Amino acid sequence: MASSLMSLKLACVVVLCLAVLGAPLAQGAINCGEVTSKLAPCIPYLKGPGGGAVPPACCSGIKTLNGEAQTAPDRQAACNCLKSAAATITGINLNLASGLPGKCGVSIPYQISPSTDCKSVK
Repeated sequence: MASSLMSLKLACVVVLCLAVLGAPLAQGAINCGEVTSKLAPCIPYLKGPGGGAVPPACCSGIKTLNGEAQTAPDRQAACNCLKSAAATITGINLNLASGLPGKCGVSIPYQISPSTDCKSVK
């Protein structure tokens, strides 16, 4: 009986350790709500005629998002969110959207376009 109780305690400790170790991984994923809120200041610029200055809050959001998307799954999630937003927000100038990271001094490993294959983003 003592070994059965010891086995149960050991199993509980192992499960607890796995839960603690797995918690930060679950929190690290980027979601579309975060992407949308960080890039919302960019929408007026992307709907405009172009040629003007990119709003500082837009570049700040792009830089923050780029800093948070450090893993391939995070970059793929951000890519999918950007594609979805580009397809659903009417009046977006896709040429301005694809050039936006560069105008903010950020390099991303994919082009912002509805035709981008986000699964191939590394």
